[in-house]
Amino acid sequence: MLTTAKLASAESRASATPMMEQFIEIKAANPDSLLFYRMGDFYELFFGDAVEASKALGITLTKRGQHLGEDIPMCGVPVHAADDYLQKLIAHGYRVAVCEQTEDPADAKKRGSKSVVRRDVVRLVTPGTLTEEKLLSPSESNYLMTLARVKGMAQGGFALAWVDISTGTFRLAETTASRLAADVMRVDPKELIVSDRVFHDEELRPVFDMLGTIVSPQPSVLFDSSSAEGRIRRFFDVSTLDGFGTFSRAELAAAAAAIAYVEKTQLSERPPLRRPERETAGSTLFIDPATRTNLELLRTLSGDRKGGLLAAIDRTVTGGGGRLLAERLMSPLTDPDAIGERLDAVSWFLSQASLGESARETLKSAPDMPRALSRLALNRGGPRDLGAIRQGLETAGLLIEFFSNADLPAETSLAVASLRQLPDDLAKMLDAVLGEELPLMRRDGGFVRAGYHDELDEMRALRDESRKVIAGLQAQYADETGVKSLKIKHNNVLGYFIEVTAGNASALTEGDEAKARFIHRQTMANAMRFTTTELADLESRIANAADRALTIEFGIYDEMTAAVVGAAEAITLAANALAVLDVSAALAVLAEEQGYCRPTVDTSMAFHIVAGRHPVVEQALRRQSEGPFVANDCDLSPANEAFEGAIWLLTGPNMGGKSTFLRQNALIAIMAQMGSFVPAGSAHIGVVDRLFSRVGASDDLARGRSTFMVEMVETAAILNQASDRSLVILDEIGRGTATFDGLSIAWAAVEHLHEVNRCRGLFATHFHELTVLSEKLGRLANATMRVKEWEGEVIFLHEVGPGAADRSYGIQVARLAGLPESVVARARDVLSQLEEGERKSPAHQLIDDLPLFSAEIRQEAPAKSGPSAVEDALSELNPDDMTPRDALEALYALRQKLEDGK
Repeated sequence: MLTTAKLASAESRASATPMMEQFIEIKAANPDSLLFYRMGDFYELFFGDAVEASKALGITLTKRGQHLGEDIPMCGVPVHAADDYLQKLIAHGYRVAVCEQTEDPADAKKRGSKSVVRRDVVRLVTPGTLTEEKLLSPSESNYLMTLARVKGMAQGGFALAWVDISTGTFRLAETTASRLAADVMRVDPKELIVSDRVFHDEELRPVFDMLGTIVSPQPSVLFDSSSAEGRIRRFFDVSTLDGFGTFSRAELAAAAAAIAYVEKTQLSERPPLRRPERETAGSTLFIDPATRTNLELLRTLSGDRKGGLLAAIDRTVTGGGGRLLAERLMSPLTDPDAIGERLDAVSWFLSQASLGESARETLKSAPDMPRALSRLALNRGGPRDLGAIRQGLETAGLLIEFFSNADLPAETSLAVASLRQLPDDLAKMLDAVLGEELPLMRRDGGFVRAGYHDELDEMRALRDESRKVIAGLQAQYADETGVKSLKIKHNNVLGYFIEVTAGNASALTEGDEAKARFIHRQTMANAMRFTTTELADLESRIANAADRALTIEFGIYDEMTAAVVGAAEAITLAANALAVLDVSAALAVLAEEQGYCRPTVDTSMAFHIVAGRHPVVEQALRRQSEGPFVANDCDLSPANEAFEGAIWLLTGPNMGGKSTFLRQNALIAIMAQMGSFVPAGSAHIGVVDRLFSRVGASDDLARGRSTFMVEMVETAAILNQASDRSLVILDEIGRGTATFDGLSIAWAAVEHLHEVNRCRGLFATHFHELTVLSEKLGRLANATMRVKEWEGEVIFLHEVGPGAADRSYGIQVARLAGLPESVVARARDVLSQLEEGERKSPAHQLIDDLPLFSAEIRQEAPAKSGPSAVEDALSELNPDDMTPRDALEALYALRQKLEDGK
């Protein structure tokens, strides 16, 4: 297969046809992308691109000629279906360069019969720069993120910038090497751009390996901090950045890199990005990567969004609302006042159920204005995007009326105020211009309302009435010639023409008058085609009217687009306001539907949950009609203000609900600080600054890490980073190694959390020996999952209470799982001997009992005392001396002895 480097060689270009030479030249300029090369109604791919695309798309791989003695692989996709194929390629991690024809084929022919139509790349399609409706999920943001590093700065000089060109969002934040992975996962970008040098930094290699294919190295020049400010000023067309705020050099470098990459992929088009907003350190709850994965905030461990927390709490009715809810879930706040404002908005919608329901019904008709605006600004939009802006402005107007006389909380009031900033004249203009039924593409025309433009109406009338004129002319010619089957048809080559069968052609060709009137155009196998001066003149007027009508509509479209883009800031603010209203109303619906309570969030060290439930598990149980969720209290609050929060040491059986209890308290903290009501009877939470969760087991084979090694790495991160304001959730630390090693590690970890981190925490374990620590550690309390034994069966109550479990009931769980009864019986026997033996080396007592199952084997196979009666009789038989009759009688006798011996 010819590589990109070989294709770019002088030898390759010299031996290519003009068209293929053009392809090779454009491909050489875009070596990292699949090249969609426009040829008529298809995008064609050649060489290695064709091989890759055919596999990814499941389309036929063909060939087109030869190059350097080798067949040229080729495949293609129709232009009208390109979005569907782009979606598949992007999902497979490919980047695509879209190469369009930039001149009319007729103009190319003027330069010579063998001239190739000029083509050029008009756009690079990458995972983080999508704008097409088909390629985007309505409720998911599509962030492009850049990572910049400026050496010599504090904390390593790292900064992140992330933009969503489909909505205009642009944000910045400083970070460090230690929290880089957590900050990236909080944003959940589709593409992370880093410089070549940073990408090959061994210190950051583990982070990039974990993030996988979303990381894309780019030339370091994009991240040049010395030219960063100038690039930002030019993009936003300002003389100074003083009005933007104060940014570090690393933040400026990250922002400039994001702009540079957007300009690189969008070429001459400029998306309507908002001015960058800086997020300050500590303004959001820090959640490390392992915790986000373990708690399944956006997706389950298998990668499915269904089953994650977001799916369980999402009641939004707009795409923008869904994206904002996900953003709040991934970035809970740490400011109690800001959290309180969000909770006030939810409370207000709960108290105004009727108004809230009316608002939600109105919001359901709200289109995705930011994404429509982005497509229009990038010249990828169409009449329906203008219609979306019109509908969005109409929705905003209706909501202003709904809330006009209401006493609104601060967040809702601010949102309504943003709606009022929309220009009235824009809504009126779009309503006056746009028709009701809008085509997808501008080129289709027909989107301007009748009566808006006089000349356009006139041209449309001529174009549309001409159809009747053509029909009348056809009837006239049929009557004149006597050929009833005469038709007037149209194609792109001949235009309008008269067609008759070959048998009827004499009526138009015989006689001087007919010859003068009907001008021969084309002879077909079974038909002949003619025209007339009258028909040619009518065709000219029809063509001009249609072209003129389209020209007028295109001009009006451009005026509307310019007006919309000119109001981009107001439209974006209004769209954000609609999202805020949607989220507040949706969380109120969730609270009412699920029986959630308003949490108290303040600056104390409290963590007191009464009757808490797991939001995802509770809904799953309800759907499956498996009974109510068993609610449990959790109180990690300090005994008094002089002490730090408590740590619970949780023991109890497998399947008793320990992991669910641990997770639900972490999720309640997240939901409270994102500004949502929570699944509990009541909740008082002192702001958590960092949340750590080590729940579940997994390995990392790609990096040579066993399950236990991963567990220790994650535990180390917790013990090294948790503060007194943190909430730590740990499950079964130390279980992946030898018993005493694991017990020792768990013991030391509990002491470290208590004495050094001094955090609030839940520590679940099967090491019952740890419960004695409560006698020494003042803030450590024992709690257990309660069970009930009945006639040898174990009933899991899923209730949490004070005290310590005396055993784990693992054998009972093994029995429920379906282990063979012999294994279960043997396990009970081994357990009994271990519990009765000397602690120093109880396992030695088991050696004499090997092989396992020996007792059962002895019972099932009684010891032999000598040959059986059947064996004695067989030994006396000599088959060579027996007749057939003797043999048959002997067989019957043996069978009788066998029966007698039973």
